[in-house]
Order: sequence, then C-alpha cells, then structure tokens
Amino acid sequence: MNGIVVVDKPRDITSARVVAKVKTILMAKKVGHTGTLDPFATGVLICCINQATRLAQFLMYGKKSYEAVMRLGLRTDTQDLTGRIISREPSLDVTHDKVHSTFRRFLEIKEQVPPAFSALKHHGVPLYKLARQGTFVQKAPRRITIYKLEVLDIDLPFVRFELSCGHGTYVRTLCADIGEALGCGAHLVRLCRTESGGFTLEDALSLENLAELALEGKVSSCIIPMTNALKKIPEIQAGYPLAQRIRHGQPVSKSELAPVENTIAPWIKVTDDKGDLLAILASKEKNGVYPYACVFPNGNS
Repeated sequence: MNGIVVVDKPRDITSARVVAKVKTILMAKKVGHTGTLDPFATGVLICCINQATRLAQFLMYGKKSYEAVMRLGLRTDTQDLTGRIISREPSLDVTHDKVHSTFRRFLEIKEQVPPAFSALKHHGVPLYKLARQGTFVQKAPRRITIYKLEVLDIDLPFVRFELSCGHGTYVRTLCADIGEALGCGAHLVRLCRTESGGFTLEDALSLENLAELALEGKVSSCIIPMTNALKKIPEIQAGYPLAQRIRHGQPVSKSELAPVENTIAPWIKVTDDKGDLLAILASKEKNGVYPYACVFPNGNS
C-alpha cells in the first residue's frame, strides 16, 4: 500500500492530526503530508502513504490554488482570525475600484516577507514559538510566484478572492500586505486550498468517506499509485536492462535515457515497462549522467 490519498481537510483540525487519522484508518506504517494547512483552513491535503512519503518533496513542486476571504479594517498579530487584534479602523474609505486595482498590482509582486507567526526557524526555534514569547523575528524577503489573483466578491468589509501561487507563499501575509496598500489593514478570515500538486477538491475524500471505504475493504480504490501521483513531472519509460541498472542505482547517461525536451520541471520520473515508478532523476545531466533524486529498488508494491 504505497501511494497518496487526497484528503479534504476539515476546519478546526491540524494537518498533523489529519495525518494521524489517515494512518489509523489505513493501518499504514508511515504517513506524511505535502504542505501544512492551518487548523482553521480547509481543502486539499495530500497524504503520502508508506514508500510514497519519499515523494513529498516532489509533490510540493508546482502551483497551489486557494479561495480565501479577507476582512478589511482589522489588523491582527498573526495576520489571520486566530490572532490578537492590534488595530481597528473606525471607518473604511475603500471603494470597489480601489480594491480591484490594488489586487491587480499585487499580481506582479515577486517577494514576500514571511510572517513572524510561521514555522520557519531562527537558530533552530520556530518563529511562532518566539513570537508567542514576545520576540518577533523578521526574516529576509523570499522570492514568490503568483500566477493568478482575482477578486470574486466584495461585501465590505469582506473581500473574497482566488489565488494561484508557488510554494512558500503565505496567503495571510498577502492579505495583510494588501490591507496596508489599501491604507486600512486586513487579515485572513477564511481559507480553502482548492488545488495542490495537480490534485483538486474533486479528487479529495473526507475523512469520513475514507473510513467508510476502509471498513468496506475498498481502500485500494482511493489510493493513487506513486507514478500517477506525480502529475507535474514528465515521464520516461526504461526497458528491462536499463530498469535493472536503475534499481541498483547505477549511473544513467544521456545516451541511455532520452531527455524530455523543453521541460522546465527540475525532475523526470522513470518507470518500467509495467508502469511502476523506478526512480526520479534530475532533468539536467551533470558530467554526462542524470543525478538521482530518489530510487525505488523494490518496486512500488
């Protein structure tokens, strides 16, 4: 039982707790996820089962999409509804046109300062722990990518919007920064991740549905095989002799494995003639060979 399960994470539960529940339901040895959602957030949470936990780093690659709601006029120390209110605007001097134009400007931003309440570490200590102790550490701005940022509805003081972005983008910080640009402050009040790793809410199961399938002995129907899990990584099939060499981690040269043309993905996945995942290699050769990122010598079963 190696593969992934796409869970529709419910509200008011940690991502770690979802992982623990999936592990119990599936009676799996190992389960991990590919990107934390805050307890108040909902939506797509990819859970990697057993050997597939080694795929987590690759599933984080690519865009993530969200539907969110921000509240204008209130600033909180955590930049979301869980925090302490630190300022309140008595009145909102914000027009719909100004909201739309500000969102269009933020579509172009390339850097973001991570929030003080985050899991990033300072001298080995998570920033949120330091912040709770009254020590607020500001990290240097980080590169981010925003593919789409669109206002869906305005019902002041609330603005509902959708966002597609690269890994490492903080939605609550985006809300806070937009609030500052509008001159009134803002914080995130609702968040649903609608896509991650190429999987959407349509692919996701509730924890209740997953438990029902397990009780009915149909758990295999909800586990996505490892090869199919990596939707965004191009695939090359290896013949039997080369597959055996890859299983033993032997060097793979450009002449042995035709490259994927014009790929911007940092990796390629190699499968055998049965479609089982053999390895993940860097997409660019180094010194005439493709470096290994991950290999599965015993197959995926």
